[in-house]
Amino acid sequence: MDPKYRTLFDAGRERSATDSVKWDVKPGELPMWVADMDFDTAPCVLDAIKGRLERGAFGYSDITSEWKNAYRSWWKRRYQTEIPEEWLVYSAGAIPTISAAVRKFTTPGEKIIILTPVYNIFYNSILNNGRVVLECPLLEIEGTSYIDWDALEKAAADPQASAMIFCNPHNPTGRIWSREELIRVAEIAERNHVFIVSDEVHCDLTAPGLSYVPFCSLDPDKTSHVISCIAPTKAFNIAGIQTSAVVASNPAVRHKIWREINTDEVGEPNTFAVPCTVAAFSPAGEEWLEALREYLAENRRMASEFIEGHLPKLRVVGGDATYLLWIDCSYYCELYHCDSESLAKRIREKSGLILSVGVIFGPGGEHSLRMNLACPQKLLTEGLHRLYFGLQPEDQI
Repeated sequence: MDPKYRTLFDAGRERSATDSVKWDVKPGELPMWVADMDFDTAPCVLDAIKGRLERGAFGYSDITSEWKNAYRSWWKRRYQTEIPEEWLVYSAGAIPTISAAVRKFTTPGEKIIILTPVYNIFYNSILNNGRVVLECPLLEIEGTSYIDWDALEKAAADPQASAMIFCNPHNPTGRIWSREELIRVAEIAERNHVFIVSDEVHCDLTAPGLSYVPFCSLDPDKTSHVISCIAPTKAFNIAGIQTSAVVASNPAVRHKIWREINTDEVGEPNTFAVPCTVAAFSPAGEEWLEALREYLAENRRMASEFIEGHLPKLRVVGGDATYLLWIDCSYYCELYHCDSESLAKRIREKSGLILSVGVIFGPGGEHSLRMNLACPQKLLTEGLHRLYFGLQPEDQI
């Protein structure tokens, strides 16, 4: 890793008293929950923001061919995937797109399939729009999550099941789905007339040497019922900029999602959306991202080795993608006669460490916690020691 990037990542960013959702905590608490990073974004993105600020005027903006070409070149270069320009639609974010898709391609009372445990906001997109959650729990075998194909076949065959919200790579388990798995998911959905919206915003955060498979890289004839949500926001820590793209190969589907996004008034970019995307997906952004992936891999190794050495009753699950550590805490839940919500509360009250509660991710998360590793290594070390302290019985402290 270039020493200049290690210096940046080691320094991190002090975020208390900055209106940060993540850092809106009590004095002495350490938040390692919500999925944003305690690093500055790439220098080239900061330069793009400064350049736009210098213009002084912040009126309405529009999508440019430069924005589309940034996505197209990035996916071609990194994922060997050609995305025709016309397949791309702007959206303010993946969740606005998912909610728009739920409204446009399903009707109230119908069921939406999700593979649990999964990003908890998927539940909001379903329930807030008057649809019904159809949970299809993943199988876990020796620390790796797999799709339960029999359960998925059964769920998709439900006459009331009209759509599926997919997560690729999977949050919170970090599972990267193979091309064969994506094809099988698409075929099951197509056979049962189930629409798929795939959340792929974690795609750039795979472990060094690993890559994800874009849904849009499959044969368009097999994915005419699929749209994908992609963005630079998660990998470049610019979620607050609110910018993303929808990929839809089917012209009719693309028109419908474009129409719904614009009906919701989330189809026009803010003044920073385009320049930040173009800068992130530039060669300079790529250089920074490669250093980040290496640093995050070091953090994951640190956390895994600490847990193995000091908390062997915990079990780390998955970990090929994202900067999130999914931890099976079944032993401690049994020890303290509690679920993950009560366990997280215990850890917070004793140590000040704040983790994501596994139960909110649905079936499979009842006895798990999610830990955000995207922080300077000094902070990670502190968080791991707090985790150790928070899990100890009172008579062993």
